[in-house]
Amino acid sequence: MIPAKLKQGDEIRIIAPSRSIGIIAENQVGIAVKRLNEMGFKVTFGEHVSEMDCMSSSSIRSRVADIHEAFNDSSVKAILTVIGGFNSNQLLPYLDYDLISENPKILCGFSDITALATAIYTQTELVTYSGAHFSSFSMEKGLEYVIDSFSACLLQKEPFILEESVSWSDDEWYLDQENRNFIPNEGLVVMQSGEAEGTIIGGNLCTLNLLQGTEYMPHLAGAILFLEDTSMSDPETFDRDLESLLSQPGADEIQGLVIGRFQKESAMTAEKLAFIIKTKTALQEIPVISGADFGHTQPVATFPIGGTAGINTNATDKIQIIKH
Repeated sequence: MIPAKLKQGDEIRIIAPSRSIGIIAENQVGIAVKRLNEMGFKVTFGEHVSEMDCMSSSSIRSRVADIHEAFNDSSVKAILTVIGGFNSNQLLPYLDYDLISENPKILCGFSDITALATAIYTQTELVTYSGAHFSSFSMEKGLEYVIDSFSACLLQKEPFILEESVSWSDDEWYLDQENRNFIPNEGLVVMQSGEAEGTIIGGNLCTLNLLQGTEYMPHLAGAILFLEDTSMSDPETFDRDLESLLSQPGADEIQGLVIGRFQKESAMTAEKLAFIIKTKTALQEIPVISGADFGHTQPVATFPIGGTAGINTNATDKIQIIKH
């Protein structure tokens, strides 16, 4: 079930299923609203986005209420999350999946939002999206790729290539918008060649793993995994988290793997990543690509959870998003 694409004049509702908008500087909220307005969208906010407890979030009741209201409001055409965090999986038992299924629309965010987006896809078959947060649009430099990818995935129906950015950054841009450190992009790395097509499952690896053993965990048969993690995921942590994921039902029928760019602090190297991949039985003889523009570095691509991707490293080192 693919939600209707965005068009000029559509209303985008901002909700905070993880951390509150209260952690975002007021001027940056204004920049994000202005940017989305310039793109042709009307921006509205959930009633409870500013509530903030000692965990920089709001109550389960408040967050669930904003999700339900956003899906139930026929004027809202897309839902953007404020930012990631740590606790969107708290909401999963309380969501009205029938309401969501009856009112399909775009839901987009990344990082901790992986739990929410994946659960909605698993429970309703509604395609959701890993991609820019509302806060992403407050970036003053280096946003062109984010907007282009967001637009390709959420504004058009045609298949598109998950293009590589010209440069990337791993700086705390929200603390200093002027003094940025951009690094030339060396492009995708084909770790294992091959051709595959499959259903996109993934997002933030450690968050996806929170769903193991629950009704919200998707079956992995026929999947092309899109996986990334934060700076806290050093090689050892990424290795065991990946091993845990590959113990899930259907892992022996995974069609391919795309890995998002690692943050510098993770200390992942090409040699260590290659070693990790070679130790995974489920990943042998399938295409594996690393260095893709999604994860916790900037810029962030948008891709559909539950959509279809195609990889053919024999013809081109590109990732095509076919159904989104």
